[in-house]
Amino acid sequence: MTPDQYCQEKTAQSGSSFYYSFLFLPPERRRAITALYALCRQLDDAVDEASDASVARIKLAWWRTEIQKLFDGKPDHPVTKALQPHLASCGITQARLVAIVDGMEMDLDQTRYLDYAGLRKYCWHVAGVVGELSAGIFGYSDPATLVYADKLGLAFQLTNIIRDVGDDARKGRIYLPVNELQQFDVKASEILNGKYSDRFTALMQFQCDRARAAYRDALAALPEQDRRPQRPGLMMAAIYYALLDEIEDSQFQVLHQRISLTPVRKLWLAWRTYVSGGKYVQRRIGV
Repeated sequence: MTPDQYCQEKTAQSGSSFYYSFLFLPPERRRAITALYALCRQLDDAVDEASDASVARIKLAWWRTEIQKLFDGKPDHPVTKALQPHLASCGITQARLVAIVDGMEMDLDQTRYLDYAGLRKYCWHVAGVVGELSAGIFGYSDPATLVYADKLGLAFQLTNIIRDVGDDARKGRIYLPVNELQQFDVKASEILNGKYSDRFTALMQFQCDRARAAYRDALAALPEQDRRPQRPGLMMAAIYYALLDEIEDSQFQVLHQRISLTPVRKLWLAWRTYVSGGKYVQRRIGV
C-alpha cells in the first residue's frame, strides 16, 4: 500500500462528511487534503483510543517528532510521507501542524471550559487551523480567505460539539462552557447522566444559534474571487448546516444518540453546492 492509498483508506473508513467534498477536487489537491485529513484522524485517534492519558501523551510526543522529521525531509509514517510533496505548494507550515497537536493535548489537560473564550481557543487549535491549512490546499488569492477558513472551522467544531454532547459525556468531557450551563441552570451531572429537560433544550438552542451565526460570519468573510476554489469548504458547510437542522428538528435529542445524515444525502448536498458554484449553501445559510 502506498502512502496515498493508506490516507485514502483512512479517510474513507471514517465516514466523515469531509470525504464527500474531497471527491470533487483535482487529483493533486485531493491527495493533499486527504493526507491532511488522515493526519488529523491519526492525531485524534492517538487521544481517543489510548488506554490512559500517559499513553496518549507518548503518542502525541511521537507525532511532534514525526512532524519535525517531515519538515526535515525524512518522514517515517505513511501519512507524513503522503503530505510531504504538498508542503510548499499548499503553504502547509510546521507551526500550524504543531498547533493541531497542541489542540489534541488540550483534551488531556482539561475536560471542561469555563467560558466561550476558552472554548474558542480550543476550537481554533482543533478546527480553525485545519480550516486555514485546507484553504491553502484548495487555493486562494485573497489573504482574507484565511479569516473565512478560521471562522468556518469554528462553525464545524461548534456543530460537532452539539452533535457529540452525549458521546463526549460518556468519555467524561463536557465542552459546553460552564458559565452557560449555569446561565440555563443545567447541572453537569444531568448531562453526564443523559437527563433531558426544558432547560437543556434551551441551552442547546443557544449553542445552535451561535453555531448558525458562525456559519453566516464565515460565508460573509469569503472574498468573491475565492468562492470557486473554496467550493470544497462550502460543500462541507452545506452538509454540516443540514446536520444542524436535523439536530434542531430532533429537539436536541443528542444525549442518547449520535444524529447523522445518510451518505446519499451528504453526496447530494456536496454535488448541489458544487454545481451552483457555492451559491446553494450561501442561499441556504442566508448570506
